[in-house]
Amino acid sequence: MFFRHFYWRLVRDLAMLYVVFAGLVYLFQRKLQYFPDPTSVPLPPDPKYRGIETVNLTTTDGLRLFAWHWPGRFPATLVIFHGNAGHRGHRLDWIEDLHSLGYGVFVLDYRGYGGSEGSPTEEGFYRDGEAAVRWLEKQGIRDLVYFGESLGCGVAVEMAKRQPPLALILQSGFSSALDVARKAYPYLPVRLLMKDRFDSKQKMAKILRPALFIHGEQDSIIPMKLGRALYEAANEPKTWFPIPEADHNDLPWVGGKTYLEGIQGFLQRQIGSRHFKAE
Repeated sequence: MFFRHFYWRLVRDLAMLYVVFAGLVYLFQRKLQYFPDPTSVPLPPDPKYRGIETVNLTTTDGLRLFAWHWPGRFPATLVIFHGNAGHRGHRLDWIEDLHSLGYGVFVLDYRGYGGSEGSPTEEGFYRDGEAAVRWLEKQGIRDLVYFGESLGCGVAVEMAKRQPPLALILQSGFSSALDVARKAYPYLPVRLLMKDRFDSKQKMAKILRPALFIHGEQDSIIPMKLGRALYEAANEPKTWFPIPEADHNDLPWVGGKTYLEGIQGFLQRQIGSRHFKAE
């Protein structure tokens, strides 16, 4: 009798602890989902970055955001929706590599990142993306290619649905944030708890633009199968571009010249010669 009572009391206590833990995860989930660096980002002082300008944006809900714009030799501009951690300054080498291809580069820091006001949320990120596109259009820059990196793929996909670009590049993308969370928290009912789901796979059928999908074959954060599921859901024309031996954050450096040539080749094929000025 004693052992039976002890057993049921233990089960009850463990169940209560689990419910409390799940409740805390629900309440603080955005702290677990987003990892912004809110530090303000100065312009890089090196002369090789001459031409980069800091841009101030205002969202429809009144937040002030910061971004960089670096005009290129070609009319097309890559609109970078970066990944989860850090800010635009942490991606300066990558930005430089993309700019070396001849395109303009616009890189946005979402709310809560890189000196931008506010706190991260899915719908907030979409407002931020709209503010970026709106600013570019006001400058007469309309030949846009959305380039999502990791979490930024969710923003790029939504923007492609709302305001279609010339083309779409998704690096280290995922079918949905829910699928990523299931991998990270297999012991939690994430379908019941999760607020910001970035359900990109369900949106791909509505996007009728050329798309390039880049993924590291050794990605330890977003398994390649989740990126492949996003690719499978996309309309043609689409290109799957795996980078052997690459993990989640090192694709440009592991891929090297092949990485940049793959991006350049895709854009030259898909957006046409009229978007390239004579050298």
